[in-house]
Amino acid sequence: MMYPPIFAVCSSNPGVQAALGSSPCRVFMFGHAPQGTTKPYAVWQLIGGSPENYLATRPDADNWSLQIDVYATTGELARSAAQSIRDAIEPVSYVIGWRGESRDTETKNYRVSFDVDWITNR
Repeated sequence: MMYPPIFAVCSSNPGVQAALGSSPCRVFMFGHAPQGTTKPYAVWQLIGGSPENYLATRPDADNWSLQIDVYATTGELARSAAQSIRDAIEPVSYVIGWRGESRDTETKNYRVSFDVDWITNR
């Protein structure tokens, strides 16, 4: 597997489905959601990573750092959706930092942001 399976983990989790839907599950890659996406939704993007290098053989795993941002019409919905994602991914990855909360001055959307480290076997 080349990339962390965040969508597969989130879209199969009942808590995330309750918060972000199931058909489709509103979790989008590259840090962008399609115009007009129903809120709340989450976006994720790779912010770093490296192969698990060895001297005698090829890497057997990759380490990934992701930024996850949750957007909603209220702070309560943003926090709740972020918690559902956290609960879904913690059994298979590591939350390494809370980036904070904000409210966009133009759209008035609320945002919760956090970083995750994920190891994927090749």
